[in-house]
Amino acid sequence: MTKDPIFAFADHVVSTSLDDMPDEAIKAAKTFILDTLGVGISGAGGPMAAELVAAASKMGTGSDATIWGTGQKMPAGNAALCNAYQAHCQEFDCVHEGAVAHVMTIVLPVALAVSERVGGVSGKRLLEAAVLGVDVAAALGVAAQSGLRFFRPATVGAFGGVAAAGKILGFTQAKMVEAFSLAYGQVSGTMQAHTEGSGLLAMQVGFNARNAVAAIDLAEAGFTGPHGILSGDFGYFNLIEDGGDPATAAAELGQRWMIKEVAHKPFPSGRATHGILDGCLSLQREHGFNADEIAGINLTVPPLIKHLVGRPPKTDMGINYARLCARYVLACAIYGGDVLMTDFSPAAYQRADRQKLATSTKMTVLDAGDPNALAPIGIEIDLRDGSKLQRVVEDVYGSPENPMSKAAHLAKFRKNCSDRPGEMSAEQIESLIEMVNQIEDLPDVGRLIFTP
Repeated sequence: MTKDPIFAFADHVVSTSLDDMPDEAIKAAKTFILDTLGVGISGAGGPMAAELVAAASKMGTGSDATIWGTGQKMPAGNAALCNAYQAHCQEFDCVHEGAVAHVMTIVLPVALAVSERVGGVSGKRLLEAAVLGVDVAAALGVAAQSGLRFFRPATVGAFGGVAAAGKILGFTQAKMVEAFSLAYGQVSGTMQAHTEGSGLLAMQVGFNARNAVAAIDLAEAGFTGPHGILSGDFGYFNLIEDGGDPATAAAELGQRWMIKEVAHKPFPSGRATHGILDGCLSLQREHGFNADEIAGINLTVPPLIKHLVGRPPKTDMGINYARLCARYVLACAIYGGDVLMTDFSPAAYQRADRQKLATSTKMTVLDAGDPNALAPIGIEIDLRDGSKLQRVVEDVYGSPENPMSKAAHLAKFRKNCSDRPGEMSAEQIESLIEMVNQIEDLPDVGRLIFTP
């Protein structure tokens, strides 16, 4: 019988070291470690973040690891739960577009929580763990051959978190396979939360981060599980995904470094809104029109865009619904020149000018044949003077093909840290930037965790 591809994934994690990784992958890992820390610190002030910390404190006591941006101590699993939630709850975390997954959002919280618990984990080890965790999560996402049935950032993230933590702990291939299996037994994430714009969406990322830590601990204790977890009759690609090719994805490991393909999110809204925002803001900058000069906007999008962010705007939206409403965030961008955290409040949703533009924007689906495609985006803006402005967005701003500049992504990080509850000084922010930039020389990654 042919071995399940999970063995190849485990072998890649166990046998690959920093010396095997190209400079571009290491550079990208530093970039997205910093970005994820920033959105997670900012997320300490996000919707229901404080309430989650309070609830998680009832789930067990301990001081293994730290909640980002607050300094509160918890057992490693609960800290990973809260930090992954904080990283995703404002829809500002990086994403692998081909995988349709926020591939660092579970990987880094799990890796840092386990590192804090162990103590003395070097920056080199964290870099290895981050790159390999993203490799596993993104490769599983890319291997999928259908649209999302379960919430993929949560499901593939669980495997990525196990890979990262197992690398830090020095797991053998056999123990890594068991940990993957034990994570698969806990994997969860319904797309109904996305459809309704429910706060459960970010919670599912947190659940799978906590489950990854549990899987690692159970594997260390000697627990085992089934081994056909990717291609078996009830494996991931027959149960969670509606088909896929994990064997091909596994064969590319070590040749295709997934961290190099990760995209920044320049706006705090669903990634599926970003091509629309980028194209419309570019046209506005080029032609200088204001929102009141617009007679209508027509968007042509792939099916996944419509599915993820094509929901109708409302005046009584919840915050998670609003961040995933393309027409609403587009109206915010056209009126304000950007999308800001302050755009997601009951008062903002009530603004008649934004609602008028949002409800009058039309969205048409054009199927390009790839159920996971986020582009191309066709944009047509009709102005009241009779002129028509058009653009097709192939490479969305923030992607490796159309990247944010270093200055832009550092500005995003600084703003996120400045927005956190309490005070984080400019000196502390710059120190964190420098530590990540020189992370290979860091003797203990616990120093990356800011505490007030």
